[in-house]
Amino acid sequence: MPYLFASTGTVPAFFILLTLILTSVVVVSLVLSKFKQSLLVGYFLCGLVLANSGILHWAGADSGSMIHALSELGIILLLFTLGIEFSVDELKLLKRPAFLGGGIQMLLCTLAGTGIASALGLPLNHAVAIGFAVSLSSTAVSLKTFQDMGQPDSPQGRVALGIALFQDLAVILFMVLLPAILGSSDNPIASLGFALIKGIAFCAAVILLSRFGIPQILAAVAQTRSRELFTVTVVGLCGVVAVASGLLGLSPALGAFAAGVVVSGSIYSHRVLSEVLPFKDLFLTVFFVSIGLLIDVNIILDHWLIILGCTLMILVLKGSIVALAARISGLRMGSWLTTAAALCSTGEFSLVLLNRVGELGALTPFMEQILLVCTALTMGLVPSLMKWSVPGVRFLRNKRKGAPMSKKALGMAGKIHELSDHVIICGYGPVGQNLHENLHKANIRVAVIEMNASTVERLLKQGVKCIFADAGQKIALQLAHIETARAIAFTFPIKEPVLAALPTIREMNPSVIVYARTKFSHDLVELSESGVHQVILDEEQSGRAMIQSVMNCYSEDIAEDWNHS
Repeated sequence: MPYLFASTGTVPAFFILLTLILTSVVVVSLVLSKFKQSLLVGYFLCGLVLANSGILHWAGADSGSMIHALSELGIILLLFTLGIEFSVDELKLLKRPAFLGGGIQMLLCTLAGTGIASALGLPLNHAVAIGFAVSLSSTAVSLKTFQDMGQPDSPQGRVALGIALFQDLAVILFMVLLPAILGSSDNPIASLGFALIKGIAFCAAVILLSRFGIPQILAAVAQTRSRELFTVTVVGLCGVVAVASGLLGLSPALGAFAAGVVVSGSIYSHRVLSEVLPFKDLFLTVFFVSIGLLIDVNIILDHWLIILGCTLMILVLKGSIVALAARISGLRMGSWLTTAAALCSTGEFSLVLLNRVGELGALTPFMEQILLVCTALTMGLVPSLMKWSVPGVRFLRNKRKGAPMSKKALGMAGKIHELSDHVIICGYGPVGQNLHENLHKANIRVAVIEMNASTVERLLKQGVKCIFADAGQKIALQLAHIETARAIAFTFPIKEPVLAALPTIREMNPSVIVYARTKFSHDLVELSESGVHQVILDEEQSGRAMIQSVMNCYSEDIAEDWNHS
């Protein structure tokens, strides 16, 4: 019976579509997890099956505009999270892999893609657009896989990050110039000039907002101490910049990325990360499923040899170029193999670019479908390729045991030193401040997690490693390097945040020593039983101080005695 759910009129079609996506993802994920296979391919297959099996038509959720809107939403939110993770400071520290390695990789991949597209009969300007789209890699998939493999700060991970940062910068400029490149104007130089002016105006507006608009709004919201309002404000800012980008003729997804970059440069970036990043995997899931929803399975069945050949060509040719760029960037002893596996696919910006190229009439629906399938397949294979590269790296290292790798060659000498054997101070009131000052005198390193924006700004100016975030958020603890900390001290006398954070702390570092404060004795037992090693009872400390002060009126030799009952 077609339109089974929609016929009742009580269930919105968009909700039906979202429900079908999420339930199918759960089932497929459980099956693939059992066989230890990449989930990303499963997400793509979910969308493919839903779109081509008749289930959506049966459920009344097969509207093309609705599916396209879901795809747009998924990529906008995903690119916003990628923008938040973009770091200008990281770009400065990774100058060699970013500008040298990234420049070589982008240039050679674009030339190769342009040459192949031209050989297939495409006009030069169309071929350049396709070549550039193929040169882009998936930052979301590669960096997530490095995290899953426990290698986010490894040399191969750092080089991959540097090249990915350069790609993000290059795509912004190319998206601005794309209408002029693909246009049929009689005066192409004037068109390029106008496109540049429009892009510069957008960038100037974004920079202006980053200095005199967005920080003030976030500061006002942060002072309310409302977590819900802060999250709504951040998502709202993303939407405003994305819409403005679309109105200027640029991609809304590009605007969302720019909004994330603006937020990443503020002191509120850690707080925003802690609020938004837990949803990044959901955005990535929706993004991959939406790709499958847009694909016509008949094209795959009729042209699977072309798709297979293009997929292998992208992986091999692009992987070889990335390997060369990684070696030039300073990677040795086979580590370049993992970097090549991480960046050999096309990526989320490739889809944004191809979608825009299609809107400008430079791609036929058939070509767009082929490139869409190739992008999904190459991205889905990245996690497996990265894991399969590990034995290859080990083999190459065994062949060249005497060749050390210089981190200086990677441009990593200026990187902020990773904290280890340090103390994490949660809360910077009088207790936290005095604890920090005493630890500093003893040359013990600290990381501070604080929710007062002005305090964070002051500490950052003093050179203190300080994070504006909720101490209970996993990302905040990761940024504070909880995995290598000796101790974590909750300096505020509120038990709820401590109890909420303890499971995450134990998961990330079971051996870390946890200190906490409480005002009341009945909370002491609960905190101790939950795993806090040392609970400071304010009642007892105040009582002992009072007893000692009063007794000192009569004799300095009398020691205080405190009854714990």
